[in-house]
Amino acid sequence: MIGDTARVTRSASADEYRDPADDAKVGATIGVEEEFHVLDPTTGELVPEALTLLANPTPGEHEPEAELLRSAIETATPVCRSLTEVRAEVVAARRALIKAAAEHDVAVATAGTVPDSGVRPMGVFPKERYRQMAAEYQQLVREQAVCAFQVQVGVPNRDLAVAVVSHLQPWLPVLLALSASSPFFANTDTGYASYRTIVWSRWPTAGPVHGFRSAAEYDRTVDTLVGSGIISDPGMVYFDARPSARYPTVELRITDGCPRVDDVVLLTGLGRALVVTAANEIESGVAPVSARPELLRAADWRAARSGLHGELFDPVVGTAVPASDAVRALVEYVGPALDANGDTDEVRILLADLLARGTSADRQREALGRRGTFGDVATLLIEETRGGVDES
Repeated sequence: MIGDTARVTRSASADEYRDPADDAKVGATIGVEEEFHVLDPTTGELVPEALTLLANPTPGEHEPEAELLRSAIETATPVCRSLTEVRAEVVAARRALIKAAAEHDVAVATAGTVPDSGVRPMGVFPKERYRQMAAEYQQLVREQAVCAFQVQVGVPNRDLAVAVVSHLQPWLPVLLALSASSPFFANTDTGYASYRTIVWSRWPTAGPVHGFRSAAEYDRTVDTLVGSGIISDPGMVYFDARPSARYPTVELRITDGCPRVDDVVLLTGLGRALVVTAANEIESGVAPVSARPELLRAADWRAARSGLHGELFDPVVGTAVPASDAVRALVEYVGPALDANGDTDEVRILLADLLARGTSADRQREALGRRGTFGDVATLLIEETRGGVDES
């Protein structure tokens, strides 16, 4: 997400009947933000028509917002408290966006990239902040035809949120590998499972972080980056995970956009459990595992390169491990939190399904292999983005 700040919305009607103390627990609230490519439904090529979709938005909680480029648009769920709510809100937001797109003769799809990403400039959305970013970052901005999704997990104490961000870093590449959906860029097979990660990593603040001792230290670092002109505002802190600048949440930002709603729900469940596990360990006095920042960055690269094929890199012990073992270790690590959240059964079912059918990157390559046309890949992404909506 390039926008100024995270914007998971709050549902007043639901909050009226809740005890505020319920939301003071780590992981009690969750939310999802998704980014979508705007496409020509016939050719599958990107079109700079996000402004058209925003001109007559559907009123309500699922109103979309602009992204950096004119070919992308974003939705956000209200604050949710269960994976069932997340699924319902993601489906509702997609349904509203897909309907609006059809009314304007375009299509939307979410994935880290589409094959047409990077072929030609899409132009930035007509907003002063984005114009300034284009002037400062130049080619980097022109290449940002990429889409991610973010999970927000409630952490009511900001010092704890900063500690959680450092604590969970070694596990984030596993989430990236599971989400990988960007094998193509500029109508070329990049050889990567998540080429979005490679494009995104060029931002000056992108990637893993480690070692912040307090919220004050984190905030001083952000102030230094802004004050020096490296970034224009705190919204440009693009760490793999970060404490929200506006809300009592930790944002997990490492994942590619996921065409299938099931995968969004799966990664939301794993992400929440990871945050809860980290918070529980911190509050129990468990020291964070030590991993050099160079190794954390290498782990991100390996997950982007390989996805679930072959090996991932364990930045703590400094060795390669089979991807299947890394996924299994993550599920075991967060198992107690999954149980406490009531998410174990759903996460295990959804994970087994993902492992059986492969990542989106795998399915996209299979689609290309059938006839050798990138249009088939775009069609697959449009259909999968719509699939969870049509089935509900």
